[in-house]
Amino acid sequence: MTSNNGISRLWALHAGILIVALILGVQLFRIQVIKGETYRELADRQYTVRTDGGFDRGSIYFTERDGTALGAGILETGYTIALNPGLIENPEETFSKLSEIIILDRNEFLEKALKKDDPYEQIYKRATLAQLEKIKALKLPGVLVEKEKWRSYPGGRTASHVLGFVGFKGDTLTGRYGLEAYYNDTLSRGGSTLYSNFFAQAFSITKSLLEKNGAREGNIVTSIEPSVQGVLETELGELMEKWNSELSGGIIIDPKTGEIYAMANMPDYDPNVFGKEKSSGVFLNPVVESVYEMGSIMKPLTVAAGIDTGAITPATTYKDEGFVIVDSSRISNFDGKGRGVVKMQDILDESLNTGAVFVMERLGKQRFHDYMEKFGFSEETGIDLLGEVSGSLRNLSDNLHNKRMVEYATASFGQGIAVTPIQMVRALSSLANGGFIVTPHVVNRVEYSVGFPQEIYPEEGVQVLKQSTSEEVTRMLVHVVDNFLQGGVAKMEHYSIAAKTGTAQIAHEDGGKGYYDDRYLHTFFGYFPAYEPRFLVFLYTKHPKEVRYAATTLTSPFVDITKFLINYYNIPPDR
Repeated sequence: MTSNNGISRLWALHAGILIVALILGVQLFRIQVIKGETYRELADRQYTVRTDGGFDRGSIYFTERDGTALGAGILETGYTIALNPGLIENPEETFSKLSEIIILDRNEFLEKALKKDDPYEQIYKRATLAQLEKIKALKLPGVLVEKEKWRSYPGGRTASHVLGFVGFKGDTLTGRYGLEAYYNDTLSRGGSTLYSNFFAQAFSITKSLLEKNGAREGNIVTSIEPSVQGVLETELGELMEKWNSELSGGIIIDPKTGEIYAMANMPDYDPNVFGKEKSSGVFLNPVVESVYEMGSIMKPLTVAAGIDTGAITPATTYKDEGFVIVDSSRISNFDGKGRGVVKMQDILDESLNTGAVFVMERLGKQRFHDYMEKFGFSEETGIDLLGEVSGSLRNLSDNLHNKRMVEYATASFGQGIAVTPIQMVRALSSLANGGFIVTPHVVNRVEYSVGFPQEIYPEEGVQVLKQSTSEEVTRMLVHVVDNFLQGGVAKMEHYSIAAKTGTAQIAHEDGGKGYYDDRYLHTFFGYFPAYEPRFLVFLYTKHPKEVRYAATTLTSPFVDITKFLINYYNIPPDR
């Protein structure tokens, strides 16, 4: 009879064999499948490679409507053509034959070909396989060919501010801006496997499992839908051309999940040739890296805070005289006209500054300040893009416990406090989604080189408004679109749309006090179907010329984008 100790040792032996077999299997899969290309290159070079010839990096993907991944930032392979001048027998003849295949400058070629003491001179990069085959067939002495890889962005300018690019930071080739920088640790590839003996690497189990960054290496899959992105960029481009704006931007987001389908800024750039840009300022993403006074799109949030606390109801009235005096400052409606006794709906319908001030006064400074904090205007959103900055409520905080009211009065209609577009989008999403503050994000999944993919699930949103408040303000904003937005021209018979425009004066940028008389930031947000929204669209344009109000510049782009999304996603009518 086998003793209990004997059985235990037998089970331990079996378990050990199983674990070793599992580790060997994982390692073999890693070698043959995941790292197969790397090892094939090693084999091609007789098991060793140079330490400076193995650029590698994970890929970035867009996600098409049907879930198909589409390469947004990928690796491309080509060939570098070089010379060993000491082996060239006839430089003129060599030039003549090569120039029939690749484009070369004769003087530059001859200058390099005559450096007899230099064993290596590059003459052409990124040759194709077809060009390579033709060059090899010539069998020219002193002509060298090496495989090379480089970062490529097949979409050109598409989503350039989201993607960023790969470039040198000092002597290091690394992710710069956008997702390339934010997820650099995941996209980067360790170079140690390129310097090792093939067979030693194949069986270095401990090293492979503990390899630096190995567990984090992978590809990232974004929520950016390329067709939606393309429509947003087209609309912004036409907006810039029509109104000669200083800059424009937009976001299309799912207000319930924070998933971003499109994000764009104009002017943009081509990350394939980023070095041609005259200023590095174009690489910054104003959606997350710049703050603005947003104007009247703040009014729905002010009204929401009033309704949520019970300070007002939709039936509450006040007497609008066209202006109010706050701390000796005169605050007027956009047209300076009074409407008499009006309800809260009129504040949004006719964008009344006096009405926003009335709601703020009903709330009181403390509650108004608290709601601005709840909406997230004093903190970063946590979006997965590098360089995010935060707005500031310092104007309000500094005057919370004194008698000054003017900062609170102007903040109620979107002047005097500056926030980022992504902060504003997050706050406005709470009106659409039942009152929650969600985390905006552009990456849905990380596909690791080893192990299972990781789905990105943002933290559950914090509820800052009652659901009933969200529904009430949505009803009010649908009324705005149906009856007042450019006389109701934006109304869609079979779809409910909630929306609001904003026109804010731009503060002097030289540090001086006050605002320009002729420079404005136009903003627009809308969501639909209003009571079960699939999308929230946010647009802005800075300093459009010879036009005063956002309703004129941004209504048409919003309607065009809305119609596209309804048709593209086959959204059923809701009324």
